[in-house]
Amino acid sequence: MSGSCYGRADMAGICHSDVTDRDYGKRQPRRWGLRRARDRVQGAEMTEYDRYAIYYLPDPGPLADFGASWLGWDVQLGRPVDHPVGHPDLGALPIAHLTATPRKYGLHGTIKPPFRLAEGTDAAGLAQAMERLCTGLARVELPGLALNRLGGFLALRPTGDQTRLAAMAAQVVMELDAFRAPPTEAEIARRQANGLSPRQAELLERWGYPYVMDQFHFHITLTGRLGDEAAGVEEALRPVITPLLPTPFRVDTLCLCGEREGRFHLIHRYTLSG
Repeated sequence: MSGSCYGRADMAGICHSDVTDRDYGKRQPRRWGLRRARDRVQGAEMTEYDRYAIYYLPDPGPLADFGASWLGWDVQLGRPVDHPVGHPDLGALPIAHLTATPRKYGLHGTIKPPFRLAEGTDAAGLAQAMERLCTGLARVELPGLALNRLGGFLALRPTGDQTRLAAMAAQVVMELDAFRAPPTEAEIARRQANGLSPRQAELLERWGYPYVMDQFHFHITLTGRLGDEAAGVEEALRPVITPLLPTPFRVDTLCLCGEREGRFHLIHRYTLSG
C-alpha cells in the first residue's frame, strides 16, 4: 500500500502514512488541544455514535503510532493507516488478516466495555459524569507491559500486581452503569455461546459484560484468534514491539470513545487527578 514511511529505529521503523478514507474522515493533526477536545464533547458530534466505551489509550508516541499501523486504524485520529507491509521483520506476515477482528477498536485497553446509551440519558451527561469520575480516580503505575498469548490471541499485558488497576476499572463500570442500556437478547446469546462460567453469566446479567469485576484482566489486543501460526507471529512481533513498551506502565488518563460506522474514535481524554 502506498504512503508508508519508515524512520528511526527506536520507532520500530513505523510511522503514520498519509492515507485518507472518505468513509472515516480526513487526516487530522495528532495534537488534541483542550479547546478542541472540549468542543467534541459538548458539540453535536457526541450524538453521532452508536455505542460508547471507556478505554485506556496510549499517549501519542511510538507505541500508539505502531499500534495504529499494525491494526490499520488510528482510534485517536479516527482514520485508517497503512499496515507496516514493508517492515523487514513484519512484512511477510498477513497483517490485515491477523488484525481484522481488533481493527475497529484501535489500540486500546478496555476499562468499561462498549455500550449503547440507556433511555433517558445522553452523551453530554455521560461526558460530564466521566469528567467528574476522573477527578476522583488515582493514577495507577505498574512495572511495565509484556507481549503474551491470551485466550488464543496476542495481547499486551501488564506486569506486576494489578489489584489497583482492576479496582479502578470496577469503579468505572459501576459508576457509569446508569448510562448503559441493557444488552439485547441477541447480544446475550452471542456471549453465552462462548461458554461462560456461572460467575461470568452472572456478571453479564448484572453489568452487561462477562469479563468485569473479578473476571477483569486488562489487556491491549493485537490480533484476532490465532491457530498454528501463533508462535511465528509472536516471534516476529516480539522484537519489534518490545522496545516500544513503557517502563513503567502508567494509567494516568482514561478516554471516552465512540463507535461510528463500525469504528471507534477518541472523543476526549481525561486526566486522572484523584
